[in-house]
Amino acid sequence: MEDDPTFDAGKGSFLNEEGFVELDAIIMDGATLNVGAVAAVRNIKNPVVLARKVMELTEHVLLVGEGANRFAKKIGMKTVDLSELVLEREIERWKKFKEGKISIEKLFEQTPRGTVGAVALDKHGNFAAATSTGGVAGKMVGRVGDTPIVGCGAYADNNYGAVSSTGHGEKIMKIVLAKEVINFIAQGCSAQEAADKGIKLIWERLKGRAGVIVIDKNGNTGISYNTPRMAYAYVKNGKVYSGI
Repeated sequence: MEDDPTFDAGKGSFLNEEGFVELDAIIMDGATLNVGAVAAVRNIKNPVVLARKVMELTEHVLLVGEGANRFAKKIGMKTVDLSELVLEREIERWKKFKEGKISIEKLFEQTPRGTVGAVALDKHGNFAAATSTGGVAGKMVGRVGDTPIVGCGAYADNNYGAVSSTGHGEKIMKIVLAKEVINFIAQGCSAQEAADKGIKLIWERLKGRAGVIVIDKNGNTGISYNTPRMAYAYVKNGKVYSGI
């Protein structure tokens, strides 16, 4: 999905206030609770791959900015030119923003593409979750949202399930949305009930717009959002389901 310009997680990502792409990603293993994440990385085509390398090759959880890019170089990960990530539609949108023809609020409203995420349960009962994003259009340089923060952009625990979040990052971080959804599962909720409760919580506490995809230990899925739309798809028992 990071290679699909329909989304905001690699190619086609939003530009920050200086016209650069800065990417965030996280991946979590529910069996071990091991996590790898990167934030504000530049010139990396697939940030979630780099996040996995952080999880597998270091003792750390999160690497940011220049440090994350240095790590990518150290392990031989290929970097790409900014032009390989930027689309003309985003350049035009950024120009309007810089010329004062559109506010950052309107810019956000007019950019329906967003974060990509995935949750999975294998035949051995192991969960995984991953989330990747280019953030929000016109963001300050160095801005990091919920995506790479454990329990905010994603969470996985073999005892309960896995969650990936999207939406208004600053508000998602304030209630630790992904972990709250897992907590609801721990209290006996199904995946769908937990997803709905999580979205209800962020709206009631902060008037926050968000969406979550969830899977619980029984293999049940949950999808909930209060944004205008959220594309999703899942496979269960060999059958594909999808919606917007």
